[in-house]
Amino acid sequence: MDLSQIELAFILAFNNKLACLLAILVFYLLITAIYYAYIHPLAKVPGPKLYAVTQIPYFYHITQGSWLDKLNKLHDQYGPVVRFAPNDISFITANAVKIIYGSKAGGFAPFDKDLRMYRHGNPVKDIVTAGHEDHKRIRRHLAYAFSIKALRDHESILNQYADKFISKLCQRAGTDVDMVAWFNYVTFDVMGHLSLGQPFGCIDTGHYHPWITLILSSLKAFSFITVIARLGFVQWILWLIPTHQDETLKNDLQFVDRAASTRLNTGDTKSPDIMSYILRHDDGKGMSKAEILENASLLIAAGGETTASLLSGTTYYLLTNPDKYKTLVDEIRSTFTSEDEITLPRVNQLQYLLAVLNEGLRIYPPSATGLARITPPGGKSIEGYWIPENTSVSVPHQSAYLSAYNFKDPRQFIPERWLGDTKYASDNRDVLQPFSTGPRDCIGKSFAYAEMRLLLTRLLWRFDLELLPQSKDWIVQKVYFLHEKPEMHVRMTEVVRGSLEIS
Repeated sequence: MDLSQIELAFILAFNNKLACLLAILVFYLLITAIYYAYIHPLAKVPGPKLYAVTQIPYFYHITQGSWLDKLNKLHDQYGPVVRFAPNDISFITANAVKIIYGSKAGGFAPFDKDLRMYRHGNPVKDIVTAGHEDHKRIRRHLAYAFSIKALRDHESILNQYADKFISKLCQRAGTDVDMVAWFNYVTFDVMGHLSLGQPFGCIDTGHYHPWITLILSSLKAFSFITVIARLGFVQWILWLIPTHQDETLKNDLQFVDRAASTRLNTGDTKSPDIMSYILRHDDGKGMSKAEILENASLLIAAGGETTASLLSGTTYYLLTNPDKYKTLVDEIRSTFTSEDEITLPRVNQLQYLLAVLNEGLRIYPPSATGLARITPPGGKSIEGYWIPENTSVSVPHQSAYLSAYNFKDPRQFIPERWLGDTKYASDNRDVLQPFSTGPRDCIGKSFAYAEMRLLLTRLLWRFDLELLPQSKDWIVQKVYFLHEKPEMHVRMTEVVRGSLEIS
């Protein structure tokens, strides 16, 4: 046999083995697909069969910022329960909210957080990612800073930055103002003072602090990290990240840690901020210094971005619904004759304001996605389906709140639905839990409610607002865990009372 015959024989043998391997692979994939689509314990849960056998459609949409739009359509097509990946179920019912996120009941173990969504390589525990026992410890220590008594103490901080917010906007009256930016400026300055004892200086400069820019720009990357985490590649990716960083970037990233450390080292327990409460109630069983720094960063990022998002979304819907805007403005301006009268106790009595903010939370929830949990050992029955243990389950806020299953005219901005309008008596209001519910609900929700009520009241008492044409489609947004908000161009005019313009 000459060389050419040997080569030919080798090629034929190789091709036969390759063909055999490919056939085995195709057979394996086919059997796996059949199992997940028709035999798996979740096979009876409604949803597209393609989504039941592979995570690829989910990965594609979440990295494109289009996942929630797609999930909303899936719920419209398949109903209140949808299987959107081989081991992932989405629900949009109030009963599912109680079961998945509520307090332990009926002898069932609690639903742990799906850490593929939350923890990406950081070993320091925070109130969001900590396990149940650590969460109890951290929450107990932080709870003092978010009590009713603490909220009364925090009112001075809120008023201080509300004053600065209004003053700076007065200087821009009659011009094109980006309200998304200005809502971020005030909410991040408030959270900076509350968590660190000092603001970021955004209101004073009219610009984002570099740390805030880094946080906001990282939201898109979070979707990609979630995909990587679901594939189990987090440690590989962390290994690839260079340990040497640009000094400016490194300095910006460490700003909050340095500021929080400085604040802790003062030992001040009298100032009306979070650190005072932490120091005042330090019994040696609370948080480590690393945990305090980590939670300070988390509280600032979460408290600043989500409140600014809610105010931005609510402002947009008010300005695109002139009758609702007028009703709210009339309520505010007929209640208060001066800005000094606008206090937290009094704004809490504005019924239409409360309805407007509830409707804002419904139609534009700041945390739009589902907060994934893992079913406990032994599994759990949810909405008539037995969900086996270690299944990822969630109730995505936007999908639940914009569904006709729960609300009449779900995509219309109608505050009256929260004021007893009989036309909306069938609305399933219990499903609205924008700050989650149960033992792991948002610890700062009372403060967030107070902040958004005060800022919106102060803004609409002082200014007439007009949405400019370039922002008429502002609501068309991608969602990467949180909303990717474009600029919102608004013209504001100071209100003239009597013959004197307020200054």
